[in-house]
Amino acid sequence: MASSIDKLKELTSKLEDRLVEKRGYYQNAPLISKYSRHISKSKEVVQETKIEIDIKEEIEDTPSITPTKSIRIANIEKIEELYNKLKIFEKSPDFDNIFVYKAMNLSGIGLKDEDFGEVRAGKYIQVIAITYEPDSLGKKKAKNISLGYFGKGETIDPELKNRIIEFVLRWRYEKAFQNVQHYKELISKLD
Repeated sequence: MASSIDKLKELTSKLEDRLVEKRGYYQNAPLISKYSRHISKSKEVVQETKIEIDIKEEIEDTPSITPTKSIRIANIEKIEELYNKLKIFEKSPDFDNIFVYKAMNLSGIGLKDEDFGEVRAGKYIQVIAITYEPDSLGKKKAKNISLGYFGKGETIDPELKNRIIEFVLRWRYEKAFQNVQHYKELISKLD
């Protein structure tokens, strides 16, 4: 079974490298691809090796899955669940692409300590992704993209409001993991 796991890891690594080359993803996006689509499936068949394994069991039994990775995997699963419940896929059809954005904000609901979860009077609720694109002169300029519009703040269902907040916070949490990993990799190049 150990050789099967090694073959799967090697195949996954090759696929991740190709995705990074093809799409120019952020260095850590393959972790998202690697786990988000497979963790909820009970079984996955690997075409080249014809090995049928129980992905969830392998992830739990693999020593390379640290507690941090386990937390991260659970977070990604929850983000994907909220992505579907909030219908973010209507504006951003590819789940993995939501991590290409530089930042994510929420309009109409406070996220600071002093007004956390408070709906702002007269405001509309939206999930806003921020990206940087070059303008006509080649200078990078921030661009806001609405990933979800949920209507006027005063009429929003409290459960929906909590899901929206959770989606944004969990996205930011994953983005923080990506940034930490990026800096760890840069520092390791110095050794």
